[in-house]
Amino acid sequence: MLASGTQLVYKNRAGWAHDRLKRAGLSSSPKRGFWRLTAEGAAFVKVHSAPLSEEETQKLAMDFIGVRLKVPGVAGEQVLPTSAPSEAPAVASPDDQLEVALAELRKSAASDLLEILATVSPSFFERVVLDLLHGMGYGANREDLQQVGGPGDAGIDGVISLDRLGLEKVYVQAKRWQENISRPHLQAFYGALAGQKARKGVFITTSLFSAQARDYAKSVEGIVLVDGPRLAGLMIDHGIGISARVVRIPKIDSDYFDENAA
Repeated sequence: MLASGTQLVYKNRAGWAHDRLKRAGLSSSPKRGFWRLTAEGAAFVKVHSAPLSEEETQKLAMDFIGVRLKVPGVAGEQVLPTSAPSEAPAVASPDDQLEVALAELRKSAASDLLEILATVSPSFFERVVLDLLHGMGYGANREDLQQVGGPGDAGIDGVISLDRLGLEKVYVQAKRWQENISRPHLQAFYGALAGQKARKGVFITTSLFSAQARDYAKSVEGIVLVDGPRLAGLMIDHGIGISARVVRIPKIDSDYFDENAA
């Protein structure tokens, strides 16, 4: 599947390849669901029996993008573009290019989020973390997530009630740090959980965890680690501090034009 999950990769590649071949006059669609080479296409295959070179592929992929496809039964010449539209890779379909752009935008947004989080107060960061956990489905109401960080917090910055009576709770520690979180920090957090007779804890930071810290978390039960990159990704996925724009991507509804459909 494409990263968007909307289509199988081979179908996407084949569809865009056929589109380019049609614009180059080498293929046609005599009817819905059928593709076939034109006379020019058959001649092209005889001349190019070996795999196409990168230059030939680039030419087919990019030189005919602006060609207006002929409408069956309507006379008229194809109109060629006046200039090459771009220097995008020949094997990259528009869907590929869109996904690359989205990945770049996501990476940029994640970097910006971590940069902003590094400037907020510890109290505000704790609120952000609790907003995120609520956005992920923890706590029936936002009131079920309490911010308790401050002097004398015993290493606990937030408490999540997983049920309405508060019988099951998750304890949260949120660290807006630049340096890596080391094993002693997690040992202290684990001790704070033991002091609360708690079985579940989440340690969230804008930085990273050392290898020793990760090993320690694996050696004990009930501690989940969320580092800076994962935190930014979760904020993007759940719309915390992020606004999204909707892009309408037109795609032909071939079923609509099937005159033989019931």
